[in-house]
Amino acid sequence: MGGYLPAAEAERAAQYAALGLDGPTGLYRDVPDSVYLKEPLHMPEPKSELEVRRILEGLAEQNVRFRTILRGAGAYDHYIPAAVSRIAAKEAFVTAYTPYQAEISQGVLQSIFEFQTMICELTGLDAANASVYDGASAAAEAVAMCKERKRTRAVIAAAAHPDVIATIQTYCFGSGTEVVLAPVKDGVTDLTGLLDDATACVYIQHPNFFGQLEDLRGFAEAAHAAGAKLIAGVNPATLGVLESPGACGADIAVGEGQPLGLPLAWGGPYLGFMAAAQPLMRRLPGRIVGETTDSRGERAFVLTMQAREQHIRREKASSNVCSNEALCALTASIYLSLMGRSGLRQVGEQSHAKAHYLAEELCQIPGVSLRYPGPFFHEFVTDLPQPRKVLSALEEQGILGGWVLGDGLLWCATEKQTKEQLDEAVSIVKEVLGK
Repeated sequence: MGGYLPAAEAERAAQYAALGLDGPTGLYRDVPDSVYLKEPLHMPEPKSELEVRRILEGLAEQNVRFRTILRGAGAYDHYIPAAVSRIAAKEAFVTAYTPYQAEISQGVLQSIFEFQTMICELTGLDAANASVYDGASAAAEAVAMCKERKRTRAVIAAAAHPDVIATIQTYCFGSGTEVVLAPVKDGVTDLTGLLDDATACVYIQHPNFFGQLEDLRGFAEAAHAAGAKLIAGVNPATLGVLESPGACGADIAVGEGQPLGLPLAWGGPYLGFMAAAQPLMRRLPGRIVGETTDSRGERAFVLTMQAREQHIRREKASSNVCSNEALCALTASIYLSLMGRSGLRQVGEQSHAKAHYLAEELCQIPGVSLRYPGPFFHEFVTDLPQPRKVLSALEEQGILGGWVLGDGLLWCATEKQTKEQLDEAVSIVKEVLGK
């Protein structure tokens, strides 16, 4: 980072004098006296940099770091090439801010444009925005895009991630949009009897929260027959293998970009991506970067298709998202550029193969069985006795097991796990259930 240049004492005194103040306390003259701190805080004595480092390293050692992670449920442990963080950490990227002045922000604008292009290629749709805060807010914003005067109902798959459902419900409560949950049948979504002329959109997660593959093409046909839009919530790490949502007929594709080079990082920051078919592209919230030519006829980039209501007439806005996760989007672009088409395909193929190997080995243990019969990608649910006891035994050996779902566990495997690691986990589960 650049050097930090504090103001000298004489400079501060000149600033206070220009403001008509005697010192810093004058800045808080409107604050009630009752909330002022009258005595010093009980803080430890000052320490040297080396001493502080030792204290912080001791605190960091209290964190539990698992050598094997077999849990997904919305955040996934993929391998991130070393070059990703190295490039993204360049000062020009880290310190870049809002690119309102296009003439001095060409680098930032181009990086966003490349991100949008890659998202369009992944999803098979026509336009993408510069990202939103996370996958859940992307889903909720997509529902808001579809609402019309006579279509005010959103049908949401109950098989979607619970946090996504909750975020959509929160957005819809504020906008007066009715939310109907489509029930789960055998691990997948059942839309029977739920679509009518009041339905604005259908949200389907594919693969869903249980890891099952949904009939995205069939749902697109059903939604369009009712005059509604289909929103597909997708995991981008699967799109090197699975058919794109655009090819399946989805009108909007959204998702969490964390699998694209962003570490788990105790929950963030993450990245919400959004892409839409051409008829809906002007409804996309937030920033969109477009390509144009400058006064000399050379390639240039600008912010485009911005709804001014989002900035100056917020009461009329369909969305109040005016920012984006630019550094996270840049990181995802770097990851995709380094991996390429074949690399992303290998990630999907290996994740799929290792998850199916893990499922087959677990189900050979007496008392363990797959909860749902349909095809899955790299997550699956097993029913088994004493799931919490199983997790505790795995944690003792440095393995983070699946997410508890009632009397079962939601497991996940990615390209990072080796056969030896999977076999070790299976052996521990077998030992626990054999006692």
